[in-house]
Amino acid sequence: MQSVHTGDYEAVIGLEVHAQLLTATKAFCRCSTQYGAAPNTNVCPVCLGHPGALPVLNRQVVEFTLRMGLATGCTIRPRSRFARKNYFYPDLPKGYQISQYEDPICYGGFVEIELEDGTTKRIGITRIHMEEDAGKSIHDHDVDTLIDLNRCGVPLIEIVSEPDIRSPGEAVLYLQAIRQLLMYLGICDGNMEEGSLRCDANVSVRRRGSDRFGTKTEVKNLNSFRNVERALAYEIERQIAVLAQGGTIEQETRMWDASSGSTRPMRSKEFAHDYRYFPEPDLVPVEVSAEWIERVRAELPELPLARKRRLQEQYGIPAYDAGILIAERSLADYFERACGALREPSPERYKLISNWIMTEVLRILGERKIDIGSFPIEPERLAELVELQAQRTISSRIAKELFAELLSSPARPSELVAERGMVQVSDAGYLEQLVERALSENPDTIEKYRAGKVAVLGFLVGQVMKYSQGKANPELVRTLLLERLGHSDALAR
Repeated sequence: MQSVHTGDYEAVIGLEVHAQLLTATKAFCRCSTQYGAAPNTNVCPVCLGHPGALPVLNRQVVEFTLRMGLATGCTIRPRSRFARKNYFYPDLPKGYQISQYEDPICYGGFVEIELEDGTTKRIGITRIHMEEDAGKSIHDHDVDTLIDLNRCGVPLIEIVSEPDIRSPGEAVLYLQAIRQLLMYLGICDGNMEEGSLRCDANVSVRRRGSDRFGTKTEVKNLNSFRNVERALAYEIERQIAVLAQGGTIEQETRMWDASSGSTRPMRSKEFAHDYRYFPEPDLVPVEVSAEWIERVRAELPELPLARKRRLQEQYGIPAYDAGILIAERSLADYFERACGALREPSPERYKLISNWIMTEVLRILGERKIDIGSFPIEPERLAELVELQAQRTISSRIAKELFAELLSSPARPSELVAERGMVQVSDAGYLEQLVERALSENPDTIEKYRAGKVAVLGFLVGQVMKYSQGKANPELVRTLLLERLGHSDALAR
């Protein structure tokens, strides 16, 4: 994590996270929300703000917002209103944005984060409200500015935290927890590069021990976890330096410049009255029944932190493993399906499955740039591979060869083992012959071993494995070598 030299000061941080909802159509019209369409093609009179065109609320926007509100322990307001947020910018054709102001649909929740020392901390949620997105201004062409209005009207939720965050590291953990929740709930894809998840930060500093907030700045253009951490670290140190020199902090909006690693002023910070909020006259109030709330609550999946704790308890895997597995809901689902397919379940085999997923499975996903849903080895076949390895039917080396084969073959692991003669050799008489061969071809290793260079034992085991084409039982080979060398296993270790 980025280090920040705060000295006598402490940071006070709150995040405003905008998440694009995974609806097929926009918030107030039937235009597509598909990303990557040709500029200005997913538009209509409603999202272009033509006179007389009236908005109609997409019910799924409310449904998705309720999911996030309930998942974060928010209170759900039975009756809420939309408001117009008025400002003028080239990519906002109506001259206002439909949002919520005085009575957001969700308020008063929290998100729990796990700190690096293993403790947890609750970050309060002030509000979660629905709103529509604006268009996009494009400045990186050989013209002044181009406008793409495809994004106008795309549904968002804005998640506003309490100022409970005290460091850039905590801010990253909170943002990661928010992203993970959104993806578990199936309401946002969490893609920061495409703008599906965007974050602004409100930052101030104050003397340690003080309960008064300092003057805050808003930092924008935070499009990755790394940039969130870097930008906050810079802004905290900038503010401390200004105060240490007797200066004052200006309340303003600043832009993060990743290339220079600094923030720079954009404009003075707006206040709510600058937007001239007033109730949206073209939309009726949003009414949410108790039955609707309870139905959504009943349909919520097991949430990430609860699932992590259950995986540790139910399968006996370490916290580190559980944290990797629950990073994505589908990955945790894969792990549990594999564990459920074991004929002889045990903590040892659960751990083996976890090891395979964290090493080989994730490696293949990264190399092929695919998700677990496209991974060619079904969890049932991975479970069978693990059982063959746990039963010592195959060695770990053969298991890796078999794994590579399964990536392109639909066969079951046991079928390939029988067909290719991959069964691990545990015939002591046969292995003793290979041990004698290894020692006779490497006579100097005996004296080296007896002189204390125990690393040669691994070399000798490797030679026997090579002679047997990887089929020898490595534990039995090691035992036979130790007996032949006249040393105990404990001494060799």
